[in-house]
Amino acid sequence: MASKAITVGVGIPMIVVGVLMAWLWAPTGGQFQNQVELVGSTIGILGVVFFISGLFYSKEPVIQ
Repeated sequence: MASKAITVGVGIPMIVVGVLMAWLWAPTGGQFQNQVELVGSTIGILGVVFFISGLFYSKEPVIQ
């Protein structure tokens, strides 16, 4: 049972914002280009982590 709230509500928007920061905003950042790329990449990577964790989230504990 995946959590749609985590996957769609948090993971995907973070991925989109990270990509937009790293690809569109960083080249126009001037002297802060490296920092903007770093922050954008970090947000994108955290978005992927939230996306994957949302796929494996379940409210009930799995008992073997």
